[in-house]
Amino acid sequence: MTDDAVPDLRASDADRERVAGILRDAVAEGRLDMEEFEERLDATYKARTYGELAPITRDLPAEGVTVPAVSLTKDPATGSDWSGRIVGGEGSSTWAVAVMSGFQRKGRWTMPRRFTCFAFWGGGEIDLREANFADREVEVSAIAIMGGVDVIVPPGVEVVVRGIGVMGGFDHREEGVPGEPGAPRVVVTGFAFWGGVGVQRKLTRAEKLRIREERRQEKLERKAGRRELDEPPRRDSHWEH
Repeated sequence: MTDDAVPDLRASDADRERVAGILRDAVAEGRLDMEEFEERLDATYKARTYGELAPITRDLPAEGVTVPAVSLTKDPATGSDWSGRIVGGEGSSTWAVAVMSGFQRKGRWTMPRRFTCFAFWGGGEIDLREANFADREVEVSAIAIMGGVDVIVPPGVEVVVRGIGVMGGFDHREEGVPGEPGAPRVVVTGFAFWGGVGVQRKLTRAEKLRIREERRQEKLERKAGRRELDEPPRRDSHWEH
């Protein structure tokens, strides 16, 4: 069989899943936005041949790719490599203020050793799910007066809350959850008066997408299994005579 025939070969479910994995990695790295991701993912699951799959990831980096790219084995997922996210330095942002307004720190940014924020009749969000960290232990010092601050951390990060609330409060629900080896420790301190500082633990967007696609694939496999069970057994023509 010549290479010219490769694009016409039928793609398997495993081939489509490898392409979906490359797309999820591209979202996590910021190479694709959500609209592009959804368009390409839809095309991936509709594809029937290598020729239809190959263009979907042609402009995305994939280590060791050859033609057809979708036929290569994607490296297995490993645990979180926190060492790559402890980057040192001063941090890309060290403070924020919200007075009858709001602020956000999210996406790809570097959390400094100490981040100070103030919210008065306003609110702020400090999202560390995709952040790098200047040190293995970092501090969020939040002052909330008739306002609120939300701190969002990814799974695996240890959280310690030491804030003081007067007619307000600090959220302690995520305290006591053991951190993963090498993961940073986030200490939340400060003062809340008629306000609150919340701490939430959430999955990253890419991880949510990965789980959703795994569930979708499992559902497709269950449907395929039910169809096989419902099909009548084939009769050997020898016994029909």
